[in-house]
Amino acid sequence: MTGFRIIPRDRVDRLGEGPLWSPAHNALFWVDVTGQRLNRLGLADDAVTEWAMPEMIGWVIERRDHPGFIAGLHSGFVELTLDPLVITPVVQPEPHLPGNRMNDAKAHSSGCIFAGTMPVAIDRPSGSLYRLDPGGALNTVDTGYTVTNGPAISPDGRFLYHTDSVPRRIYRFPIDADGGLGPRSLWRQFHADEGHPDGMTFDAMGGLWVACWGAGQVVRLDAAGAVTRVITLPASQTSSCTFAGERLDRMFVTSSADGVDEPHGGALFEIDPGVTGLAPERYAG
Repeated sequence: MTGFRIIPRDRVDRLGEGPLWSPAHNALFWVDVTGQRLNRLGLADDAVTEWAMPEMIGWVIERRDHPGFIAGLHSGFVELTLDPLVITPVVQPEPHLPGNRMNDAKAHSSGCIFAGTMPVAIDRPSGSLYRLDPGGALNTVDTGYTVTNGPAISPDGRFLYHTDSVPRRIYRFPIDADGGLGPRSLWRQFHADEGHPDGMTFDAMGGLWVACWGAGQVVRLDAAGAVTRVITLPASQTSSCTFAGERLDRMFVTSSADGVDEPHGGALFEIDPGVTGLAPERYAG
């Protein structure tokens, strides 16, 4: 592959996000947050399947010991199975903040899920970062976010990287073996010409790949936060990225069509990262 490939389909995403590689399905799952859809791309045949959701949906994460997924809807965490579609509420993190929704999440090797919330209006720092434990307990681990984004866990599982996209900051937290977080530190401040850091994922060598909203790019950062690679795409609002495929050597990038007049805004892209990624963790509950 040279440059990028646009996945053929009959629609684009208003707000594509949350790409997840599923070895069990040999498929990539991703969401259209405001379009209220869950999408699936079969890697064997490029077949795209869609499911309409009853609310905005931020992400899905596979379960380790049960069929289906845990998903983040506007209202909170739910169990979700497909064919037929069945949605069962688990917990609402913020019933007192109906203007907030869930936005992005990742699972840790301990079996927990780190997931953030944000105001739909993007007008105040009312979002928080939560940890959903395998037993179902929900813990607030950080607060004061306007747009929570891109949880990414280092290859050794020792650090969580988490973004507040509006101030263009990526934070880092130490993680203990049970999924507890240590104090937050600012890891990298993005400049205006770099866009807003959005969804992120690590490669097997420790490079952090970041989708840069507003810049139409995916960048790879080294351990010191220096840019080692830039991939430019024909969609200014690149939103997230993940590795996929049997060898974890393919990368897919989501984007958004909301508010822009671009031929490929909202497309799903495939790029050649030149490195391999990490297998996704699953929720143990």
